[in-house]
Amino acid sequence: MGTTVRESDPARPNVLFIICDQLRADHLGFAGNDVVRTPNIDAIAANGTVFENAFVNNPVCMPNRSTIMTGRMPSAHGVIFNDRSLDPNVTTFVGQLRDAGWRTALIGKSHLQHGESRAAIVDFGKTAGVRSPFAEGWDTIEHQERYEAGAVEDPDDFYGFGHIELAVGHGSFSGAHHYLWAREQGVSHEDLRSGLDPNADIAGRSPDWWQVHPAPFSAEASSTTFVTERTIDFIEHSASSDDPWMAWCSFPDPHHPFAPPEPWFSRHDPAEIELPSTFDDEGADWPLHITVIRGLEPEPGGQGQYVTPFGPTATQTQQAIAVTYGMIEAIDDGIGKIIASLESTGELDNTIIVFTSDHGDMMGDHGLMLKGGMHFQGCLRVPMVIHTPGGLPARTDSLAASIDLPHTVLDLCGVAEFHGMQGVSLTPMIKDPQATVRTEVLIEDDFPIAEVLPLLPLKTRTLVTAQHRYTRDSNGHESLYDLVADPEELVNIAVDGRDPEALRHVVSSLVDAMMRADDLTRTSPVSP
Repeated sequence: MGTTVRESDPARPNVLFIICDQLRADHLGFAGNDVVRTPNIDAIAANGTVFENAFVNNPVCMPNRSTIMTGRMPSAHGVIFNDRSLDPNVTTFVGQLRDAGWRTALIGKSHLQHGESRAAIVDFGKTAGVRSPFAEGWDTIEHQERYEAGAVEDPDDFYGFGHIELAVGHGSFSGAHHYLWAREQGVSHEDLRSGLDPNADIAGRSPDWWQVHPAPFSAEASSTTFVTERTIDFIEHSASSDDPWMAWCSFPDPHHPFAPPEPWFSRHDPAEIELPSTFDDEGADWPLHITVIRGLEPEPGGQGQYVTPFGPTATQTQQAIAVTYGMIEAIDDGIGKIIASLESTGELDNTIIVFTSDHGDMMGDHGLMLKGGMHFQGCLRVPMVIHTPGGLPARTDSLAASIDLPHTVLDLCGVAEFHGMQGVSLTPMIKDPQATVRTEVLIEDDFPIAEVLPLLPLKTRTLVTAQHRYTRDSNGHESLYDLVADPEELVNIAVDGRDPEALRHVVSSLVDAMMRADDLTRTSPVSP
């Protein structure tokens, strides 16, 4: 389409925020992976600042995405698990940009509401402790029923986004605007909703794990293509405006089910995939729930099995990694097209590009698969790159966290923060990769379902420093790993008096970090 290129204002840059789902920090070329092919993401990294020690603040989708939106810890914004939606009255960094004149759009996965996660909502058999003050239906924007019912009326303000085109679900379990878009292309309802049915007749399904199969539709109808094309459309339409824009470009992949369409499904031969070096970890001194998880198998069972972690075989692990690499390469191809659109519209030189993920995946590390109460670095570390117009390429090993991203974007855009934000801006590290803005990262993880389905601990807290990863759960189990001497996290030095001084130090630091995370946010001034 033809566009009129707007005159750039360096003081009001565009923001392209690219976020993937369940993408590990080491599953990218720029991170040293010599199997997966990510030339376009690598190019962003080669011209930006790579944060090599970036960690989540919660290793679950909704809590950490809400943290990135608000700059607040899950215990502060209230989304502590995938069983509750982010309150619609919260202030977000996107809303701050919109109020300051930015055009804002969410293209792809939101997961700020529990539409795709309602299977996580368990009846506790008690009267609710809090009653919602919001109008009925406020938390149904991501419910698939509204998209299958006919015409959809989208809100004009969705957590600060003035425009939304949602992709709910993963692989061949597709929903929301992506579902409607694919239906218009002639893809059947059955094919778009088959991904979580272990008995669906899908050609090419792995006999070793039912979640590994090619999507029963073409790449042109995939969520990755949807996010790519709709992001490009937003960029091209925005290029003719005098206002800067912010696009939340959110790919649902490489999350399970491992079900991209061809040719991406078969890009890598599972037999050629090397197993993680820790695959045969004996699991000495683990908390009980992780030991139990490793003994589980991925039994068929539909929704209830959707996110259940387990201990995979070598074959299952190789298949999952191979297909994951294909999904990542599909995303990389899409990102290349989006960057090309920035160049063609003349927007590239005035656009901040952020690339990250909401959390990782065990993917065979320590003989474990998926996520859920496992605070190893496979789940906790994420890729993080920030490219700024005119900025110099750099890599920093100073600590960074998901909660820091909204502060950083607002800082780079010259827009004020709001009361209650709990992270820090990473701009000092962009200017000087030797700079340090934090000495630790606090990670929260809560599992309310443990009240009635006791396997996971009700609460887990982790502190990551430049040297250590310390984890303590509500069952009283402690894990402490020296990330310098033991980067593969094989020896738990919290037991048997192995390093009492290190243990005392991290426990004290964890207490301090939890006190700092205690919410002090004030709402609007009281009525006179």
